[in-house]
Amino acid sequence: MSWRFPFIFLLSLVLWATPETVWGQKFRTVTDDASSSGGFDGGVPRDGGEDKKWGRDTTSTGDGFEVPIGVTQWTVEERLGNIIPAENKDTVIHMFQWFNETSGYNGEYSFLGNLGAPRLSRIYLHRTPEHQILFLRPFDFLISDLHNFRFSNTLSPLTNLAYHKVGDKNNGQERLYAYFATNINKVSGIGMKFDYLYGRGYYNSQANSQFGGTLFGYYLGERYNLHAYVNYNHLKMGENGGIEDDAYILNPQSFPRSYSSKDIPTTLTDTWNRNQNTDAYLTQRYNLGFYRKLEVPDSLKPKMPSDNELLKQVTDSVRQLLAADTLQRAVVLDSLKTKWTSEQPVPKEFVPVSSIIHTVRINNLRHTHYSYKTPSGYYTNLFYGTLTDVRDMTKNIQVHNTVALAMREGFNKWAQMGISLFATHEFNSITLPWLADDATLARKRYTEQNLFIGGEISRTQGKLIHYNVNGQVSVVGDEVGDFEVDGTGELNVRISRKDTLQVEAHAFVKSETPNIYFEHYHSQFLWWDNELSKQYKMRVEGTLHLPRIGMWLNVGFENIKNLTFFAAENTLTGSDPTSTQAADYSHNVVVRQAGSNIQVFSATLRQNMAFGPFHWDNDVTYQTSSNSDVLPLPKISLYSNMYLNFRIAKVLNVELGADLRYFTRYYAPDYSPAIQQFVVQDASNPRIKIGNYPIVGAYLNLHIKHCRMYFAMTHLNEGSGHMFWAPHYPMDPRTFHFGVSWNFFN
Repeated sequence: MSWRFPFIFLLSLVLWATPETVWGQKFRTVTDDASSSGGFDGGVPRDGGEDKKWGRDTTSTGDGFEVPIGVTQWTVEERLGNIIPAENKDTVIHMFQWFNETSGYNGEYSFLGNLGAPRLSRIYLHRTPEHQILFLRPFDFLISDLHNFRFSNTLSPLTNLAYHKVGDKNNGQERLYAYFATNINKVSGIGMKFDYLYGRGYYNSQANSQFGGTLFGYYLGERYNLHAYVNYNHLKMGENGGIEDDAYILNPQSFPRSYSSKDIPTTLTDTWNRNQNTDAYLTQRYNLGFYRKLEVPDSLKPKMPSDNELLKQVTDSVRQLLAADTLQRAVVLDSLKTKWTSEQPVPKEFVPVSSIIHTVRINNLRHTHYSYKTPSGYYTNLFYGTLTDVRDMTKNIQVHNTVALAMREGFNKWAQMGISLFATHEFNSITLPWLADDATLARKRYTEQNLFIGGEISRTQGKLIHYNVNGQVSVVGDEVGDFEVDGTGELNVRISRKDTLQVEAHAFVKSETPNIYFEHYHSQFLWWDNELSKQYKMRVEGTLHLPRIGMWLNVGFENIKNLTFFAAENTLTGSDPTSTQAADYSHNVVVRQAGSNIQVFSATLRQNMAFGPFHWDNDVTYQTSSNSDVLPLPKISLYSNMYLNFRIAKVLNVELGADLRYFTRYYAPDYSPAIQQFVVQDASNPRIKIGNYPIVGAYLNLHIKHCRMYFAMTHLNEGSGHMFWAPHYPMDPRTFHFGVSWNFFN
């Protein structure tokens, strides 16, 4: 990309904006942990009620008409459909330059290098919940799961368009994003989201093509509420098995010539994984309650018409008689005033007392692994088929149905909490290849069904204390005896006139049957049918937040019994028993359980400091695992960001800075293309440590009116060293990033 385009584009934006239309002056801003500005002020509309906090912001169309601007967003809790307020991320300025980074805003994810590749958080407490479909867990970068999908209530139709670009046409990465939302009326709205990325990759045979599309709608009437969405994802990923020899990165001087990333040979070619997923969700509730009168201030009450206005309701002849009879005129006026008062509507509001709730979610996945050129000896086993025509397919369908009764919080002064009782039926089915008695290839289905009953108590209103405690137990089905109790609490303590200490606590205890794919999986290279014990997990964590001084501290502890995990089981095929190269081993993946207890301790401190326009944000995590062979974790993960934040001509907000990502060396999980999951390294063979390598980036982040854009460089310190995100998967070389996001209101 030529330097002229960014320069001309930036100049045109500055000339186009005027001080009278400054975005920053028009919008009230809210703050959160990740941003010191951005987001629309406003709360989530109450059931059937208008959002009283919508702003009066407008934008001119050029013909004198002012388009109202205002957005309120929220997410939905899956089981009961409860509304959870959310930030409008399409207006966040700070850290926007790393929105398109698969490694995450602070680089906490291990991944395979390319945009949208499978990833795994190195921070154990941040990992994806295990109840999700197995093959979708590594793709939370693109997939909008229900817990983070945002519904929108808008004053005028909102469209957000974004484009991100990395590198050039030969090895670069591109992403197109679009979000549209509009209201049908004050209590209902619809919208859609499209997200497409294509990463050619800086190393061979790793191209990614991924698409996600979502349609959604909601209705928030007084008595009837509904949220619905349909999400479709198509994820295609090239698999290269990593580079053939890590020495290309660790010791490039050992080769007779220099190699660019595209010159380095990879272990696999002509190999892909594909996931096609459809996720449909519907939650609805019917509210039972009563209407109560609203106390309206005298200034807002309708004014009584004047006597002459009231007397216009009678005939002219009567008015003439009343003009001569003062006493009779007063009697008639009293009657007319009484009639006018009785005809005025009495302001009322609907107060929900209880709710009948129904929720259904259907999640359908088809996963395919195919290859036309698998190297002989790369896999330990070949259960059927040939290496030149690999086509393994599995299907997984999950259906969750929940019915619930809820007593609503706050319908009178004694109702200080909400109480819900629910029953959930879960259906889970997978289809796998199967070898019949005559060795012919067939299909076999494994099915699980369970009935859970449970309850929830919560308090969301008020300023001091909020909490939620819910639990469930399986009473009938294949997982009978599984249970979970989960609780969160929040306390806001005013410690000074300008500062509040926010204290949050979270704890859970659960006993659960491992994912069905841990029990059964069949393919050309991997095959198992296991009988596994239940996993038992207990977690306790707490968070302290002082917004005024920019401090956030989280401390957590978890105990796991019978941890179930994928493990590599490799067999030496080369002549060097000390080798760590993939080509010297045949590969297999097995399921294992750690029978003993494993403890994980984690502490994360975020400290954001500001001295005028200079800012220095730091995020450091310390964690330790009592069994690093089974659950390896880096001791230290660090993110540090120094930047200047200032304005140019009062209209252009600028962030100019540099940042650093770092984690200590550890035996990071390997990656298996055969099952598209991260697996624990084989401790019976030489293992690979990665880490202890800083990653330095620099960026220019700009915001003007409704437009955000950035220019960034990553991996400025490119050079020899342990520059790997995962074993055998090196980091991309130094790359240039550009992105732009624009909000339209019409």
